[in-house]
Amino acid sequence: MTTAGTDVWLPYGNEPVLTPAMTGGHAATPPEEMGRLRRYLEAVVADRRCPVHTAVAFNAAYFGYELGGEGYGNGPFDLDAFPSLTLGDEIPALSVGALVRIETGSDPLYAEIVYKEGRHSCVEEGADVPAWISGAPVGVQGPGVHEAAAHPVRRELLVPDLTAFGPALELGEAKLKRFRARRKWLNEDGHVVVDARYTSLREAELDDTTAFVHHLLTRRRESLASSLVPISVAHLAGGGGEERLRNALSGLMDTVGHALRTGDTLRSWGHYALTRGRIGAGLLDDGPLGGSDLHTLAGSLEHGAAPAARRRHGLNGPRTVYTAIGPWLRGVDGAESLLTGVEYAVSVCRANLAVTDFVRGDTDNGLRAETDVRITLDDEFESGGIWRSHHPGSEESDDSDPLSPAGRGWRDAANPSAPHGAAAAQRALEEEQHVDALPVDTPLVDDEDIGPSNYLRINDSEVSWQVPLRLVHIMDGRLPLDRMVRDGLAHLGRESAPVRLELTHPGGEIDASEEVQEVALDLTEGTGMLREIQWPIDFFPGLRIHVQWPRGGTVFRLHTVELEAPVDIDGQLVAHRYDPSVLTREGAPGSSRDGDSSAGLDTRRLVLRAVRRFGRLTPDGHALLDRTALPRGIYDTTPASHQVTALEQAVDELVSERHLYAATGSRGADGEPHHPARDGECPIALVGYAPNPVVVPRPGQGTATPPQDKRTEYFVHGFLRRLPRGRESTDEQRAAYREHCRHVGKADGWELPCGYTFVTAHSRRR
Repeated sequence: MTTAGTDVWLPYGNEPVLTPAMTGGHAATPPEEMGRLRRYLEAVVADRRCPVHTAVAFNAAYFGYELGGEGYGNGPFDLDAFPSLTLGDEIPALSVGALVRIETGSDPLYAEIVYKEGRHSCVEEGADVPAWISGAPVGVQGPGVHEAAAHPVRRELLVPDLTAFGPALELGEAKLKRFRARRKWLNEDGHVVVDARYTSLREAELDDTTAFVHHLLTRRRESLASSLVPISVAHLAGGGGEERLRNALSGLMDTVGHALRTGDTLRSWGHYALTRGRIGAGLLDDGPLGGSDLHTLAGSLEHGAAPAARRRHGLNGPRTVYTAIGPWLRGVDGAESLLTGVEYAVSVCRANLAVTDFVRGDTDNGLRAETDVRITLDDEFESGGIWRSHHPGSEESDDSDPLSPAGRGWRDAANPSAPHGAAAAQRALEEEQHVDALPVDTPLVDDEDIGPSNYLRINDSEVSWQVPLRLVHIMDGRLPLDRMVRDGLAHLGRESAPVRLELTHPGGEIDASEEVQEVALDLTEGTGMLREIQWPIDFFPGLRIHVQWPRGGTVFRLHTVELEAPVDIDGQLVAHRYDPSVLTREGAPGSSRDGDSSAGLDTRRLVLRAVRRFGRLTPDGHALLDRTALPRGIYDTTPASHQVTALEQAVDELVSERHLYAATGSRGADGEPHHPARDGECPIALVGYAPNPVVVPRPGQGTATPPQDKRTEYFVHGFLRRLPRGRESTDEQRAAYREHCRHVGKADGWELPCGYTFVTAHSRRR
């Protein structure tokens, strides 16, 4: 063998580096043959700018990758037979190691796919990803979908090495920049994003090397069987039968992978190998994605799940965070040049190796004792890899390898009651002893985002405004003042004083002692407060209070306003103007002027309470909650299996009886649910509450309804309705929706979503 001072294989100049013994796997390969292959592959990894995958290393050894920039330039390829690749298209799935032709409208680009990852639309922004995406089967569309299609499709990012075929087919830097700027054949990073179509679920579940062997035997069969390769697989296998070829290729892949993993100068992340020198140089760099940034990444995995020193409600419950490496890297300032071309693959591998070193060196099998956070790899394919951080980690620590992708995100979302590891043993013990999770009582917060004061009127003689009564106001006997009033009372020269409160409640029940009260004025609060108020028994959360303060005086006049006709809302008679959002939030089951607790509520009322208390509110009182968040809003710990079953049954019953409704929405970048689902956002299953006020005629009121018609008239709020396929909303409906948005102060956008119409508010009978 002729070499230039080193014992490194020269393709087409020396004896083949692959041998018949290697078809039996690395265990059957003689040490001297393994050493020769290892030296060559170490030289290939050092020569190439990209991480070298096991499939790419096989290409180099089988088709003769020449060092020094020549690449596959002398390889036995029919370039026009390469699979075609176009940005944004749906194509048959390709494995790493595929040799491809990227269409450009003129001269195609020839490249080797050296890296690929999942690129789900829900992980476009932010490193924190929805749990169900981590480890999800190919083709599923959401946490409520447990089966993929027969021919699943997955969005994938492919990183092509455009220099693999040597200078003759290499793209000039100026032209490459133009292609990236146009984003027609390559995206802005020089990558190709496609919708990869798999022929079956079985194909979609193949591991990397098995998928590549399948690719060689099908779409690369002509190159594989060429007589111009250094040595053909048929010769290595001792025959050309299909099964013999498949077994021989599998053995060769095992041998090549072992050579990469055991190279003294190499380190591997999964199937991708880089030189230790390149990894170390990156860690010593003090620029973007250098050692400091990667140290920050490892720390963020721990602190993202660790409880804060003081939570808002004083509770530190379980918390799980899923962090995707690719989006995290894209969020680092100044890192753009390190995320283009094959450098993106290098950065992803270096980042994952940094986290790997942190887990191996600074945790006890993934558990950080200082913060009780367990860090594990959950998905090594999606978005550069997804890491799971969970607190308290000690409750689920077990003997499993924290660096083996577990897919907990999808499994827990698809089957939330399924226990794992140590948690499984604990759950089994609890259920054996019939220990159930207890309903949790989250302290009520005076949330300023709902029911704000409004309709402030100021003149020379008085200040007046409106404010919805909150549950905490009723329970504590107080009422906050407007800041202007507090400033106007500064002349008193003291922080507290007795003042007079005059209360009028037309058409309602009120005692004479409640009409005129002496209450305490407290100016120690930021806006001032009236305390020691005796609220009438007729008052409820959401009741709109009109407050008048004569300037300079110590008298406050409060009054309510009757509705034209009382309404019945879930069995509660409301006869005065009210704020729907406050009534929904604070009039939930278990909330009353005597207390706010879920104790004693059955499962149905617990569900209603959770949706109304924790759902995202709209000004008209609708509340939407991610269905998977129900157990966290109801119980203090993970519920037992029979409690989960009862919970699901209660939801189904409430939906069928129209006390709640089910919907499919999406989760935005802010983590909040939206309905209808927005394009490009993660689909999620929602459960919602909609107050439907039913008009109750006053005694003696006119008889608009004939005596024989005993149907009750009720009011229907404006709502969105999906249109049949091919139908479009009218200009009048779009205008009505914009007017509705103005009326309720909607901030999600004022245009009708595509495929929906708007039904205006109206009255109906039933």
